[in-house]
Amino acid sequence: MSGVSGPTSLADSNSIAARKAQIANEPRGNFFYGRRYVVKKTRFWGYLRKPGQPATSAKLVIFNETRKHNPDRLPEVGPGKNYGFDNNYEYKIYGRYTGRKLYEPNSNQFLPEFLLTNYELLDTNPGWLFRPNEKYSPSRITLLP
Repeated sequence: MSGVSGPTSLADSNSIAARKAQIANEPRGNFFYGRRYVVKKTRFWGYLRKPGQPATSAKLVIFNETRKHNPDRLPEVGPGKNYGFDNNYEYKIYGRYTGRKLYEPNSNQFLPEFLLTNYELLDTNPGWLFRPNEKYSPSRITLLP
């Protein structure tokens, strides 16, 4: 389920071209670009991609937080900011893939484990993730590369 509907408009085509140019010119380094993706009752963190690589190459990951807690390690309920407040925020993510696959039961997926060592917030409103016409749902996985 991609959460995408309808044909691509001229505005969407222009937006896609602009995103491709942005990615082609983004800084490179020993880090990943991460986009937080929150779906209720799941424990994956979001999508990671290497610098210069398109979002379609991104992998949905589960963070190993033994060295660093993820940016929204907060209570799930209560007053103030809560777990998942940073849905669709973009980060520079530092660390490495461990080579392990972990089972995430609420989405019924085996996902790569990523050992998080640090992060840097880049943008709180970076726009669409995979396609301009995608539809996000907080209750089920709708955004796929």
